[in-house]
Amino acid sequence: MNDKYIVYFISKTKKKMTEFIERELKEEELDDLVPSYGNILTVLYDNDGKLSMKEIGELIGKDKSTITVLINKLSKLGYVEKEKCQEDRRVTYIVLTEKGKSIEDKFNDISKKVYLTAYKNFSKEEKDIFLKLLKKMNNNFDLNK
Repeated sequence: MNDKYIVYFISKTKKKMTEFIERELKEEELDDLVPSYGNILTVLYDNDGKLSMKEIGELIGKDKSTITVLINKLSKLGYVEKEKCQEDRRVTYIVLTEKGKSIEDKFNDISKKVYLTAYKNFSKEEKDIFLKLLKKMNNNFDLNK
């Protein structure tokens, strides 16, 4: 295969994954959510439902303005709320609401379907190699190098 198609295949795969997630969200009656909220919800679920804006940005690799927009949308939908830190008023925590907590199982089911579909027909070794190479490629684009 010609190396020049790498961007095409990565873009096409991302598009298909996004469409898959959108269908699953709709099927689970979570169609007010969009795939771009996924990383934020994931890190909140993995961290007892409460993180600072800064922590979220560091964990998902997004800048403050992008995080702010996504958090504001999730807040408007009722999945998260903002909470000021009592010790340092400059720090804002993002906390899952009851609505946000209530969809965790559905959200995790969708995530599992994505992973199972993405790695279908992969051996464990192929999956490990693929992930290692994808991380390596991702690191090639780090601006700090």
